[in-house]
Amino acid sequence: MPMPQPLSQSGADTAQRVAHVRTMARWVRQRALRMAFEAKQGHPGGDLSVTDILATLYFDAMRYDPANPRWAGRDRFILSKGHATGALYSTLAKAGFFPEDELTSYMQPLSRLNGHPNRVKIPGVETNTGPLGHGMPIAVGIAIAGQIDKTDYRVFVTTGDGELQEGSNWEAAMTAGHRKLSNLTLIVDRNRLQQGASTEDTVTLEPLADKWRAFGWAVEEVDGHDIAALLPLLDGSLARDKPLCIIANTVKGKGVSFMENKAAWHHGIPNAEQFAQAMQELEA
Repeated sequence: MPMPQPLSQSGADTAQRVAHVRTMARWVRQRALRMAFEAKQGHPGGDLSVTDILATLYFDAMRYDPANPRWAGRDRFILSKGHATGALYSTLAKAGFFPEDELTSYMQPLSRLNGHPNRVKIPGVETNTGPLGHGMPIAVGIAIAGQIDKTDYRVFVTTGDGELQEGSNWEAAMTAGHRKLSNLTLIVDRNRLQQGASTEDTVTLEPLADKWRAFGWAVEEVDGHDIAALLPLLDGSLARDKPLCIIANTVKGKGVSFMENKAAWHHGIPNAEQFAQAMQELEA
C-alpha cells in the first residue's frame, strides 16, 4: 500500500497549496464557531487564532492516514492549548478522522467530543490535553523516542502564549535543546491575550524569541495567519540540527470584527444576531 503523502509533497505549486489551505481554514473557522454557538460553550477566540496553523499542518505539511490513525510512520501533533477543541475537532473531521456530522454532538451528553481532547475516544488525537503546560513535555518525550528509534516522523506541538507561563514548558525546552531534537517543532499561538487579560499584563513573556534561543532552539517569527509564510517552516523543506520554535503572531477572534483582540471572547459565546454577523464575515 502506498505511503500517504501530504499536499506539500504532491507537486502542487505554492499558490495551489495556499489556496487549498485557505479554503480549509475558512471551513474550520465557520464550523468551530457554529459548534460553540450551538453548544452554548467553548473557546471561540482561541479557536479562531489557531485555525490557520492547524489548517497548514493538516492540509499541507503533515503525513498521516485517517484510516489508520495509529500508523507508526505518522507525524505527531499535540494541541497543548487543549481548550481550542472547536478548531481541532473541525480540522480532524475535515481531514477524515471521523464523520463531519458528528461535530453537531460537540459537548452534548454522551458525546466523545468533550471540551478537552481525549486520545482514547477520538481518532487522530495524539494525547489528552487541557491542563496547561503538559503538551510540550509530552511532545519532547515523543521526539526523543523518535530520535532513539531513528525514525523519520516529525513532532509538532502548539501552545498558547499564556500557557508559556507554566514552568514545565521551560524544563521541556531545556531538554529539547540539549538533545538537539531536530524532529521537534513548536508553534506558539502568540495572540497576546489569555483569560481576562493580556499576557504582558499577567506575567510578561518578552523577550520571547531570545528565551528560546537561550535554550538552544532555532527561532522564526511570522504572521500566524500568513499561510505562505507558514508553509516552508512546517513542510520539512528546511534542514536544521536543533528544535524549531515558530512564534506565530496571531489575532484572537481572527476574522470576526467584534471578536478580534478582545479577551472577553476567550470563552464568550455569541448571541443569534452576533452569530449571523460572524458567519457572514467569515465567508469573506
